[in-house]
Amino acid sequence: MSLIKRITPSVAAHNQENHRLLSSSSSSSAFHEAFSATSRSLDVLHTKDGSTQVKPPSKNLPQIVKPTLRPLQPSSSPPPSLLSDLKLPSPPPLPTLTLSTTNHDNLISFLKSKLSFPLTPKSLLHFLKSKLHPNPNLTLYDFHIFSWASTIDSYRHDHSTFEWMARTLAISSRFEQLNSLLQFIASNPCPCSDGIFSCPRTEPIFQFSVDAYCRARKLEEAMIAFESMEKMIDGRPSVVSYNALIHGFVKWGEHARALGFYDRMIRNRVKPNVITFNILISSYCRNLQFGLALELFKEMKEKGCSPDVVSFNTLIKGFFRERKFEDAIAMVYEMVELGCQLSSATCEILVDGLCREGKVAEACNLLIAFSSKRVLPEDYDYFGLVEALCGSGNSDRALDVVTDLWKGGNFPSLIACTTLVEGLRKQKKREEALAFMENMLKEGIVPDIVTFNCLLEDLSDIGKTVEANKLRLLAQIKGLESDGLTYRILVSGFMREKRKKEGQILVDEMLDKDLIPDLATYNQLIDGLLNSKLTSRKKG
Repeated sequence: MSLIKRITPSVAAHNQENHRLLSSSSSSSAFHEAFSATSRSLDVLHTKDGSTQVKPPSKNLPQIVKPTLRPLQPSSSPPPSLLSDLKLPSPPPLPTLTLSTTNHDNLISFLKSKLSFPLTPKSLLHFLKSKLHPNPNLTLYDFHIFSWASTIDSYRHDHSTFEWMARTLAISSRFEQLNSLLQFIASNPCPCSDGIFSCPRTEPIFQFSVDAYCRARKLEEAMIAFESMEKMIDGRPSVVSYNALIHGFVKWGEHARALGFYDRMIRNRVKPNVITFNILISSYCRNLQFGLALELFKEMKEKGCSPDVVSFNTLIKGFFRERKFEDAIAMVYEMVELGCQLSSATCEILVDGLCREGKVAEACNLLIAFSSKRVLPEDYDYFGLVEALCGSGNSDRALDVVTDLWKGGNFPSLIACTTLVEGLRKQKKREEALAFMENMLKEGIVPDIVTFNCLLEDLSDIGKTVEANKLRLLAQIKGLESDGLTYRILVSGFMREKRKKEGQILVDEMLDKDLIPDLATYNQLIDGLLNSKLTSRKKG
């Protein structure tokens, strides 16, 4: 892997000439000469082991790098300071992107045609976002070009380029280059920091990087970034920055380090917020220290921090894990009394916890009580409760619960309705299933064709083919298209009930909709209707 070779100045008289070449946007020939001159000045030798050595520059090489500037050190063969020396190796491909080797001359031509001079943070940012990144073969060279720009005498990065580059590297998981970038920012702050105060965008840049490190389980790098930020900003880091690291420790099972960092936060007089407490309460519960979680919950309220729905949900789940069902229910009521609105997650935790312990009746009563108080979330899907009731053979109770909740404004989901219809069918409660299906269709809840056909067949079996056909017509109005099986079920039902006329109408509809595949099928249907009529006459 090649290293950056700093080109030391030897002739001061070339300063002005070099600045003229770099800042001139109108003279492409001068631009090309500047690139070619430096390319010729570097004699690259290849050793036996495949590495490269660069000879020192000639004495006539123009000065192009400020002696005081500390250029970025990319993680993989960064470019020298001029575009013509931009020796770009093939970067490692991302998991979802395969890059081919980019021809050096083509890249130089691309830069000369798209990059405008004199270079400014605004023009560089526009080039990186609108010119370089849309090109899939050049996207991952953004940091090399960003690094090259930092070596130009007349150019200085500001918070806009720092922030965009940090976010881009973090999102694409290029953490080695992100390390280099943060080190560069620490030693070369934004121009906003030249005055008394530091740049206000420094903390958000480091905060985003810390969060990315934590997601990738790079906790040591996250700590280093946090401490660098702490030295650069005015005052103390915000609670959001502390929360990012605490959450990272908790996420990867570093409970003790999370508590230690929380203590550091308190010592530094940074006031924790509800997110801080929620992270730590969750960590205590995950580490089977529910008593300490309750103590922290009390401390939270003592410090004037109002718990939110996440706080309550975490503790309710903890109570169920500890098999303290009454305490869990009591906490739900406390939640309502404090004016904290129940969420769908709250209801799912409560109902699932009670149903797993066989307390299905208690779960039903709680939901009906919450619905009557208008605190049950409208988007809560009580499918789990319906499934538990129907699975235990208590479809009547399931029907009552769904009806009560429906009247209270809590509409059932399609899957809850389908489950209830199937439960009623299994218990031979076909008329109740018919009435419920009619209510579903009237409210615009359209079932799937399989469930619908099964119910029609059940109705036909008990001599209610006329009612089944009316249900078909209602479903058709609501958008459910009948298939060939629907018609065959109804025609067979009318055959058994000796209703040739009604059956003939359905056969004609089948012909109009091309639902009769061949003449043999048609004859079979007609013969069945005729035979049913003859049988009826003989009996008469």
